Amino acid sequence: MRVIDADSHLYETRRLWAEHTEAARHGLALSITDDEHGYAWLTLGARRIEPLGVHEPGDVRQSGAFRDRMRRGLPPEVAYDAMPRAFCELAARLALLDAEGIDETILFPNCGIMWERALWDDLDATRVNMSAWNRFALGVAEAGRGRLHPVGHVTLRDLDWLERELRALARGGVRLALLAPSLVDGRRLSHPAHERAWSAFAHHGIAPVFHVAQLPPLFDDAWNEGDPDWSNPVLSSVFLWSAPAVAIADLALRGVFARHPGLRLGVVELLSGWVPLFLLLLNGGFAFHRDFNGAPITQMELSPAEYVQRQVRVAAFPFERPDRLAEQAGPLFMFGSDYPHPEGIARPVASFRAACGVGPDEAPALYGGNAACLLGR
Repeated sequence: MRVIDADSHLYETRRLWAEHTEAARHGLALSITDDEHGYAWLTLGARRIEPLGVHEPGDVRQSGAFRDRMRRGLPPEVAYDAMPRAFCELAARLALLDAEGIDETILFPNCGIMWERALWDDLDATRVNMSAWNRFALGVAEAGRGRLHPVGHVTLRDLDWLERELRALARGGVRLALLAPSLVDGRRLSHPAHERAWSAFAHHGIAPVFHVAQLPPLFDDAWNEGDPDWSNPVLSSVFLWSAPAVAIADLALRGVFARHPGLRLGVVELLSGWVPLFLLLLNGGFAFHRDFNGAPITQMELSPAEYVQRQVRVAAFPFERPDRLAEQAGPLFMFGSDYPHPEGIARPVASFRAACGVGPDEAPALYGGNAACLLGR
């Protein structure tokens, strides 16, 4: 039985994007630069997008202390380049996996979940920086020896570009791609204009993954007026699950999963406790709409919830008791650490075992089987 961490992150080097972008496009490449106090920022040219802290997993209050030091004009306690080697170096990450009893890990970008909303109005820069990460990810997949599974980064806003990226990722052994659970230039994900995209994901064996990220909010921004944190307003934490729930409901109700049985989809770091009630309401809303209108919105062989149970896998936190959730919603939950973020788990296997009362041998689907399914195995 393989233990697979479905949620970890790899910190980018300062010029990763430029190093994986042709010279003529360097002006559109992100970079990491320091301000006058020594704080590293994710930047595009002179524009600062997000400060980058170095924290150990296990206590999100480190992030608050980091931001408080910034406000007071004090230097960072840990410089960006002094981060632990396992945050950014592949050999050190493999050694950490061995020490924690983890066989494989799925690797999301660190900065990649911070910039998509900031560049939403610049499709050219969006494509350049996603492509740069994807080229880097191909090297990670090759060096990872089947144990490190980098997640690509894509958008549905340019389908010709998307198909080229998916083709290259698949040839290099990358099986997952970060995708925003958001409207695409005003179109729902299930819009007929996007049918090519879902066909391409299924054809190339790459699963789109929804992950917590700075994206256009599902609700009107007026709800966040006065919040001091534009990128992570308090309502986004309360309703962390809402965007993936709406996106998955759209894909299920409009028949995308039914038309593409080979399409797999992941949900990571967006909570999991909502899934049982969501599946109940998904079927209930579909049935009510069918009966009220005299015909279903989409003719399908299975219920909407059954398509979700067949094709979607959801990462859980230990406190959500994924063992109990599986009894209500089916065995579609995954083990994940969110290493090395401060809200992550310092000792993931031990923490899940303590919370759920079962380890990898007793719950193989939770600790590895569902992540392997997401990876196409």
